Amino acid sequence: MRLKHNIIIVAFISIAFAFTKQDVPVLPEGFVYVKSVIPDLDVELRYYTSNNFVGDTIDGYASNELILTEQAAQALRLVKEELEVQNICLKVYDGYRPQRAVNHFMHWATDLNDTINKQQFYPDVAKKDLFKEEYIATRSGHSRGSTLDLTLTDGKTGVPLDMGSPYDFFGEQSWVDYDNITEAQKANRQLLQTVMLKHNFRNYPKEWWHFTLRWEPFPDTYFDFVVE
Repeated sequence: MRLKHNIIIVAFISIAFAFTKQDVPVLPEGFVYVKSVIPDLDVELRYYTSNNFVGDTIDGYASNELILTEQAAQALRLVKEELEVQNICLKVYDGYRPQRAVNHFMHWATDLNDTINKQQFYPDVAKKDLFKEEYIATRSGHSRGSTLDLTLTDGKTGVPLDMGSPYDFFGEQSWVDYDNITEAQKANRQLLQTVMLKHNFRNYPKEWWHFTLRWEPFPDTYFDFVVE
């Protein structure tokens, strides 16, 4: 009787493990869930929400799970550890981005009548010019897995530091060397630039929040698996 009971328990555990294993998405080799490397990282994937320039959840974002290549995640961990000494933390708005999300952006950009969030994100740029001015593109470095968007936050309150423009703002105010901001805002941008560069993240000059790992592992591959 005891043997039968033990067999039933083993069978139940095996079935439960199989279901658990099946429910956990398998990432492509070389990718990790960043929370497995940095458990306390503040993540707010804007494209999983409606708080973005499109005004809706973007295709390919099924959860608020930050995914990066393992090399990028490990480098980001070093960034976070260095900033914590200064009582500064990180907040990440985007990491790996599926190609289908980029396709969603392209489709949205062709609908010139859909300008629901224009005043917040691109007040000074005509929607028809978003491609020409390189705010929207057919491919994104994010889809290679080693690019991320982030900002600095106060270590005590978690409030984002003032960078002189909102995240994902389409305009010169977001350029790294934009001069018409306060000295405090410039200092915040410079701190982010300095610590990211120290750990081998290079910046895109027109977006103070956008960084790509140098010597990224998949420089020519654009992935399309879902963020889940």
